[in-house]
Amino acid sequence: MTSVLSFFMALVMFLIPSFNYPKAEQSPDKWETNYTYVFVHGYAGWGSYDTKDKVMPYWGMFGGDLMKYLNARGYDCRSASVDPGGSAWDRACELYAQLTGTRVDYGAAHSAKCKHERFGEDFTGRALVDGFSAKEKINFVGHSFGGTTILLLSDLLANGNAEERKAAKDASGLFKGGKGNWINSITCLATPFNGTTAYSIAQDIDAGVYERTIDEKIFSPLLESAGQSKQDGRISEDSASNDMLVDNAIRMTKNIKMIRGVYYFSIPCCCTVEDSDGHQTRDTQLWAEPFVRTRIERMGSYENTTPGGVKLDKKWWPNDGLVNTYSARAPFSAPQKDFDKSNIKAAVWNVMPVYRGDHQSLTGDMMHVNMVRTVYVDLLEMINGL
Repeated sequence: MTSVLSFFMALVMFLIPSFNYPKAEQSPDKWETNYTYVFVHGYAGWGSYDTKDKVMPYWGMFGGDLMKYLNARGYDCRSASVDPGGSAWDRACELYAQLTGTRVDYGAAHSAKCKHERFGEDFTGRALVDGFSAKEKINFVGHSFGGTTILLLSDLLANGNAEERKAAKDASGLFKGGKGNWINSITCLATPFNGTTAYSIAQDIDAGVYERTIDEKIFSPLLESAGQSKQDGRISEDSASNDMLVDNAIRMTKNIKMIRGVYYFSIPCCCTVEDSDGHQTRDTQLWAEPFVRTRIERMGSYENTTPGGVKLDKKWWPNDGLVNTYSARAPFSAPQKDFDKSNIKAAVWNVMPVYRGDHQSLTGDMMHVNMVRTVYVDLLEMINGL
């Protein structure tokens, strides 16, 4: 099955005429900066270290390789590959190793607590970027849980982790802190900063509150398989699905400090409209991936209170099929303001207008071609002009 799917994707990519991009005349001389952009995929995703990215690029999908397109226009863009179902902590450690060309160190304290090996893959000699430092800063762009991964990485870069430093004399440089000025900007796309009710609903389905629909029976196992955490005896809490529960996500982002001098942007997504009952239903004028259509409807009317006391009411109803638009604006505990191009501030979430599309729309969608190149050209042009 996998080989047939790979052949099909390769054939489609071969037939897409826009896959080879002529270089465009940009005007880098008018940019204030031109730092490298590192793109980080979401749950169940992949990046440049993965073979499948050459067949079906995560960034661009069937619309063509977005990294190649942006690089041809003078922007230096790379895509990372982190554990599809890993926790934000594990993914942040993997991302740091790729950025610095070192071996992954999950931390002595964390690995002991979570019951898995301390060290992972070695990226010596194959770093994603060259010379990551205060001089060679990075602009981060994260989709979905990739945004959460970047946020946790930023906090560790800036503040380190005292527990890990105490647990091992040879602790990774990531846990030593003092590197907050290595980041220029962070942009999060459809990121579940405060968790998502999709996972509350999943728990209710497992408990028998809801009966799985046909599309959930078909697609949910595929999604869960693609984002399954490593089967190495680790505790279940050390996973992306656990980190995206509302209480856990709010607790995590509450402890992440914003960094002075770093620019923060977010783009929430939404593919719902209000129905006659006041609930949110799928906007049929927009494409929605088949595997999120039932979830769109469930999330659009879901009410509950989390174990931590968070009231899941109508504010949470607008959604993109996997993440609530309300949650994707910014962490509840962080300063935020609506985006104003004439008044962009650092150390504040500049919340950009809601993008009308489903959860995968900003990566180009999966079973539908959504051309998003101009979105990224405009975004990167704005960031380089800061």
